[in-house]
Amino acid sequence: MLTPVTLRGDLVHLEPMTMDHVDALCSAASEDRSLYTYTNVPNGRVDTERYIEGALMSYEKGRAVPFVVRHIKTGRIVGTTRFLDLEVFSWPPPWPPGVASGPSPSDEKPPTVAEIGSTWYAASVIRSGVNTESKLLLLTHAFETWKATRVSLKTDARNLRSRSAILRLGAAFEGIRRAHVPASDGGIRDTAYYSILAEEWPAVRANLQERLQRGTNR
Repeated sequence: MLTPVTLRGDLVHLEPMTMDHVDALCSAASEDRSLYTYTNVPNGRVDTERYIEGALMSYEKGRAVPFVVRHIKTGRIVGTTRFLDLEVFSWPPPWPPGVASGPSPSDEKPPTVAEIGSTWYAASVIRSGVNTESKLLLLTHAFETWKATRVSLKTDARNLRSRSAILRLGAAFEGIRRAHVPASDGGIRDTAYYSILAEEWPAVRANLQERLQRGTNR
């Protein structure tokens, strides 16, 4: 299991999620529910408790690292994000070529590949730089601490706002996986896939740093 870590920036700190964050996350999610048409965001205290319990179960299984996002200036919890689908690949692999499978990661064997997802923010911090810095912190940890080979991001194919934000990070569009999973609105979701590779990280990092310096958050 990976040791929980706090990722510290100038606008936000990403802190390990715990059950102590129920009330703060519930409050953040209640500001404007219209933002979450295509996103799984808990609604109410009981739902938030279940949401956090599920995230912590994934952490205990070694497949996710969930964070809450603390806004430094106000001290408020303003959202959540996580690493998920963590895998460790070694070469030569003990499985047939082309099969993506590996053990759960640990501090000694950090993830080779990861996904950033389950991200949502309170309405009051949208387009404030919070998401840009959060992604910079997560990607820096993945590529520079874990030495990951690939970081993936995905979203509901209908979520044009999210898809645009992922492209602005510098991620490459990989395609649409049709009829992939249940959608948050009760239908069946087509999923848009994106990725950043280790060799692309320096350009992505420079882009994110420049956007933060310019205050470009759209």
